[in-house]
Amino acid sequence: MFSGRSAITGPHFVCYRPEMVDPLSDIIALLRPRTVFMKGISGAGRWAVRYTDFGHPSFCTVLEGGCRLAVEGEAAITLAAGDFVLMPATPGFVMSGFEAATPRLIDPKVSPAPSDEVRHGDQDGAPDVRLLGGYFVFDSPDAALLISLLPSLMHVRGAGRLATVVGLVAEEAVEARSGRDLVLTRLVEVLLVEALRASPGDDAPPGLLRGLADARVAAAMRQMHGDAARPWTMLELAREASLSRSAFFDRFVRAVGMPPMEYLLAWRMAVAKDLLRRREVGLNEVAQRVGYGSASTFSTAFSRHVGQPPGRYARGVGLGEQERSSGQARG
Repeated sequence: MFSGRSAITGPHFVCYRPEMVDPLSDIIALLRPRTVFMKGISGAGRWAVRYTDFGHPSFCTVLEGGCRLAVEGEAAITLAAGDFVLMPATPGFVMSGFEAATPRLIDPKVSPAPSDEVRHGDQDGAPDVRLLGGYFVFDSPDAALLISLLPSLMHVRGAGRLATVVGLVAEEAVEARSGRDLVLTRLVEVLLVEALRASPGDDAPPGLLRGLADARVAAAMRQMHGDAARPWTMLELAREASLSRSAFFDRFVRAVGMPPMEYLLAWRMAVAKDLLRRREVGLNEVAQRVGYGSASTFSTAFSRHVGQPPGRYARGVGLGEQERSSGQARG
């Protein structure tokens, strides 16, 4: 059993059994999803829309009928009733009916969010497809790194559990009940977990899902997440994976897309950024929690990795959050 300090739950000591550590939950917790927007979408006849890249995570579930979805960099897919789609960073994409049509361009960064159901194609009569779609944001200052570990497109067929969660999100999003923001945050976390659970890791591109699908690689990843403060070496991690050092290195790179020690450094810095943002502990404590013997060695490593010292980073993030809060208050 390892004794580590939780990067998620705060300054208390937490004891982990390695098999209980869940890198997926760790990463979703650090992404800090928040703010949900939902809308109904339908289409009939000849229609097609092209959305420019959005950057924020978006999702949809098909309520009835079907349509086509072509995401930049991915093979086009056919969506049918019961399907669920999640794009963690939402690149450009085309959604259309099954008849050839010239796509109408929509830029989600400048177009006002519609309050009513969006109808594409023929405006009258029964729709050929009905969807429930939405988006949210990640509040993590390190979201780009964490998102890079996730598939760019997750398509789940017959997603009964996911459809149920999407329905709950939609219901909560339109109500003004007490605790709405907290409930939405938790529901979006559940939505992400369910989507990632339902996505096959063996066929996923290199990243978190593929790494966790490999039992040997996953064993090492759980150790890194379970005790980030431990001064891990490549040989120690290879032993946890029951592989030779060279075999472990090659297998980890193929599965995750980066070398083991690079992944460990990236995870430690993501944890450090979160601790600095929350300002609950001092610099020495942050350094210890992410495996550095002193604040000075941590500061040097952090500056090299992030491009600025920890103190300046913490002040900058705090200022940014104050500005966002002020903007939300004015809105």
